[in-house]
Amino acid sequence: MKKLLVISLLLILNYVATSQPVTDPVAFLRCLERQPTDPASPNSAVAYIPTNSSFTTVLRSRIPNLRFDKPTTPKPLAIVAAATWTHIQAALGCARELSLQVRIRSGGHDFEGLSYTSTVPFFVLDMFSFRNVDVNVTDGTAWVDAGATTGELYYRIAEKSNVLGFPAGLCTTLGVGGHFSGGGYGTMMRKYGLSVDNVVGSGIVDSNGNIFTDRVSMGEDRFWAIRGGGAA
Repeated sequence: MKKLLVISLLLILNYVATSQPVTDPVAFLRCLERQPTDPASPNSAVAYIPTNSSFTTVLRSRIPNLRFDKPTTPKPLAIVAAATWTHIQAALGCARELSLQVRIRSGGHDFEGLSYTSTVPFFVLDMFSFRNVDVNVTDGTAWVDAGATTGELYYRIAEKSNVLGFPAGLCTTLGVGGHFSGGGYGTMMRKYGLSVDNVVGSGIVDSNGNIFTDRVSMGEDRFWAIRGGGAA
């Protein structure tokens, strides 16, 4: 089997609050409404707060460890199910304005609860709507959104080729955003390295809401920090 040599990835850089946070969910919604938005997909339309009937369903949809699904488990102030870059920018803008911690959930394959719990006021930036996988067999690359799972990546590769593959985890429910940022250990690593070793480009939104859509715009230092941090 040949390796799909390179892959592009959407990452979001974590933001941690440094001052007294606002803990009112309604205030968070109002903040989202004040941020720049896409009229076709308003920021507040992708936000769930505890009074929303879908809040618990969305929160529990990707909690694999039931120890973190108890009434006593700290709950997020809100869940932002981002579907556009603008939603991400708005969420990070409110993290800064309201001094809230951001927990980013890719596939939710997190048995320590790090992507959906916290000991301080926080909200979840849920990436499950960012799951596009675009495989280019000709140049051996793929653009993979952070919310896509490894299973979806493997499937899309297999649709296009029966000789290409990609070194990542055995479990097919892993979100690539979390999996790759943790290095991306898998059964092919001895021959082809970690997943992150095969990342040659990425798009990110930094903690200030700046969008970098490729390696050139973000600069080599930031790009290699992403790769180097993954396997550390």
